[in-house]
Order: sequence, then structure tokens, then C-alpha cells
Amino acid sequence: MNKIQILAVLILFQTPAYAQRSRARDLGIPFTGIPGKFNAITDVKGVEVGYSTIISGQGKNVLGKGPVRTGVTAILPRGHHNNPVFANWYSLNGNGEMTGTTWITESGFLETPIMITNSNSVGIVRETVLKWFIKTNWFKEDYWFAYPVVAETYDGILNDIYGFHVKEEHVYEALNTAKSGTVQEGNIGGGTGMMCLGFKGGTGTSSRVVKIGDSTYTVGVLVQSNFGAKQNLTIAGVPVGKELKDTMNYEIKSPPASRKPGDGSIIVVVATDAPLLPHQLKRLAARVALGVGIVGGHGENGSGDIFIAFSTANPTAFKRNGLTKVEQLPNDLMDPLFGATIQSVEESVINAMVAAETMEGVNGNKAYGLPHDLVIDVLKKYNRIK
Repeated sequence: MNKIQILAVLILFQTPAYAQRSRARDLGIPFTGIPGKFNAITDVKGVEVGYSTIISGQGKNVLGKGPVRTGVTAILPRGHHNNPVFANWYSLNGNGEMTGTTWITESGFLETPIMITNSNSVGIVRETVLKWFIKTNWFKEDYWFAYPVVAETYDGILNDIYGFHVKEEHVYEALNTAKSGTVQEGNIGGGTGMMCLGFKGGTGTSSRVVKIGDSTYTVGVLVQSNFGAKQNLTIAGVPVGKELKDTMNYEIKSPPASRKPGDGSIIVVVATDAPLLPHQLKRLAARVALGVGIVGGHGENGSGDIFIAFSTANPTAFKRNGLTKVEQLPNDLMDPLFGATIQSVEESVINAMVAAETMEGVNGNKAYGLPHDLVIDVLKKYNRIK
């Protein structure tokens, strides 16, 4: 390969420009449940997703210069329209951060977008969201406090994380470009530099449509996936990680001394249009852990596994004065939503891994993309696909 060819390959893998990647269903991987039109969190009407992806440099890490493999993801529950939604959250293992959750527990409402970035950029993302509120006149009233929700996972194996490369403009980009429809996956936004279950991880999404009585509801999920040990990777019930244990392992030349297999994190956002109240959304968020477990997450000590769920139903629920009426789905009818959440989480994680491509970061550390052909061969071996 000559120098021009090498340069072309580097540009292909390191430019922020992004084409839609393959998804798990494109490989024939079987999943349970019926997805929505986009098989994404945006199948819940009103939800919008935006990204800012920062990729530059290669070779030896120079603090403050890179290589840089990071970004920001924004999820707007009602798009670019401020109308708080009922919400709640759950922590499987709390070795991570999600700001704003204390007030969500207390009030029952999510009043801001949900932002996801790397571990060291939570502060600037939170601060910039507040500035964005001012710039966009988000509250349209005399509003004197707000607690932005900002979550994180650690990308320091591939990214110059102590170089603090996420800036205000990246937060604005993620917020201002948020849209409905197709959601890009893999090495994008906050998921850019993430690794998962022995391979390259990142951003993934999925959805399910369920019928409860005479009503149809949608559950949508978005994950920032950066967790788990390769030996535990399970796809469609098949122990893919064990089958590929000697194949395409991480090349980590300068890991943190204390890093153990399974260290990392996963942030999961669950959206639904079912009329659920905050205590019910807590129940929904807790079911995320089952989906994480299906693909191989064990909630390890070194993992920050934090989940948030919100409902776009009851659009007139948030008021500062007077009484309001809300609808509530009975607890006895929630089982289909539990199943939809678990199924969507499972597929979202695998979608993130299928879409993610091999990435080399700081000091030559490398995370390999999931080898599609080998995965298909393993699934065929176990008669999961033909």
C-alpha cells in the first residue's frame, strides 16, 4: 500500500463525515418484538437526537493536542420545544455520573434535554446547556434555576480525555442539529471513542411497538455503550465472545494500571409515549438492566450503568399553578412495556457494535469493529441463522 492509499484509509476512518452503517438486522441477527419505522428512539413521536463528533490526530498522545476521539450526544424529549416530561432513573452500578437526577427523583419531571459525553466533559456540557437555554429563550419565562441532565462514559483508552477537547461549540452543534427520523450509530457523538464487550462500541438505538388493549404504544431506546468483558458477549443467545476469544482482541498499549476486564459504562435513555407516571418510569428504567444482562453486562464494580426513562404522554402535566389532570396506564398492563424495553436495549447495544468500525486512538491503542462475517458464522454454527 503506497502513501496515498494509506492516507485515504486514514481519512476514511477518522473523518467526522458519517454514512449510515450496517445494523444488526442487516446481518440477519434475530431479535424478538416489532420495531417502529426507524427502529430508533425517534419512533417515539417528538423525540429528536443530535450529535457532535470530534476526531483528529494519530500516534503518540500529546496532552491537549490528541489524538482526539470523542463527542457529544443530545436527546430532546419533545424536540426543540420546552415542555417537561414525566421521568425517573435507575442505577445498576453507580461508578459513573448523570447530573440532574436528584431533582428528577424529587419532582418527577425531566425539564431539560439529556446530554451524553465523555467522563471529563460533563462540566462544560452542563454549563453550555445553561447558556443554550439563554440563547434560545428555552424557558420563555422568568426561570431562575435548571438542572441539566448530563451523563458520561469513559473514552480515555482511545481519546486524549485529559486534553478536554469538548468545547461549547460542540454542545451547541449537538443541540441545534437534533432531529427526528433516522438515527446514526456506532462511532458518533458521545459514543465516538467507546469500546464494548471486547470490540468497538459507541452509540446504538432501537424501538418496539406494542399493543395494550385498544391502544398502541412505542418504546424507544438509545445507548452509549462502553461496558463489559469480551468473554461475556452474547448475541441472540449465542456465546459469541467465547467463540471469538482469540480473534481481534483490543490492542491496548497504554491502559490505566487499574483497568480490569468489564470496566467501562453504559448510559441508556428510554422513551415511551405510554402514559406512565414517575414511579412507573422508575420500574421501566430498572428493566434496562435485564437487557444489558442479556448481551453480557454484569454490572461490574468498575462500570457506571445508569439509565433514565421518560414519557411524552400527558403534554399538559407540567404546570406551575392550578390543577391538572393526567392519564395513567395501570400497573397491571405494564408487562408489554417491560418486554419492549428489554428487547430494545438488547438490540441497541448490538446495533452500536455492528455499526462501530475499527478505531485507533492514543498511543496506537486500537479497538476492533465487530467482525460481521465471523459473527454470522458463529450464529450459523448455533443454528440461530441460516
